[in-house]
Amino acid sequence: MIQSVKRFLLTSLCLLLAAGCVFAQSRHSSRSVDLEGSILSVTASRTDGKTEPLKLENFYLYENGIEQKIKNLSFDPSPSKIVLLVDNSQTLPTDIEKLKRAVMEFAYEIFDGDQLFVLAYDEKAEIVQEWTDDAKKMETSLATFRKKGNPFLFDALSSTVSEILLPLMPGTRKTAVVVIGDGLDRGSKAPFDKVLSELQNQNITVYSLQIPDRTGGAFRRDQPKAGAVVTQLTEGTGGKIFQLDEAQTAAKFICDELRRNRYLLSYAPINTSTYDHRKVFLIADEGISIRTKNAQPPNIK
Repeated sequence: MIQSVKRFLLTSLCLLLAAGCVFAQSRHSSRSVDLEGSILSVTASRTDGKTEPLKLENFYLYENGIEQKIKNLSFDPSPSKIVLLVDNSQTLPTDIEKLKRAVMEFAYEIFDGDQLFVLAYDEKAEIVQEWTDDAKKMETSLATFRKKGNPFLFDALSSTVSEILLPLMPGTRKTAVVVIGDGLDRGSKAPFDKVLSELQNQNITVYSLQIPDRTGGAFRRDQPKAGAVVTQLTEGTGGKIFQLDEAQTAAKFICDELRRNRYLLSYAPINTSTYDHRKVFLIADEGISIRTKNAQPPNIK
């Protein structure tokens, strides 16, 4: 069955490439190889609930429709660093107490060695709680939550990557951001596409506790609608969307998934250009559920 799935996927990808998503449009060589290799953070589990580690031969990877040779697949049981990025803006359609409760659910669910960082944003991002695994300290710090100003989400995400997560790397591989908000941005200087590319480049997984869109799905001239922002952030990085009312379920799911179902997959791209965005498609044998980012940003040194 997997061979037929592979053939169907490859045919579909070729059609997409012909429509204009091809790496061949690049003025650079389409046979360039990233000699340092590429890494994917992969979430994978058996649908039958069995816990035996998955193997390299269970996976099939494509970049821009070209099958890639996977060099290594390893289970990653390391602790997680999770940033809780909370919308602090005036018009967010929920109350502060619900936001506090949602954040605290993660303090109750993290594993030994995991740490949380709480950042709240309106026109600027403010540290609410630096890295900790102490639930009491977290609860005390949340007293600074408020509702004020407009949501500069993209700027807050950019600061999260550059100022909070990048300093942990390369020693820390397992990083995630949980966006608690509706995805609306009003005024950021950082472009959405650039922020998404940086998250993908650093293999940072974005999850969301989504709040109903305060604009009712209103059209945005120069950026995605609020709901589309949440979808693109999560699907683009291999994350998942939950609703704010599901905070307890979401916290348990996310913490469990990061500790029990994360793998590192490495490969050296062939027949693709590292100067362009490369569409990533990862499939697995029947009975295996997988998620990973859907693109590799340009890899210009």
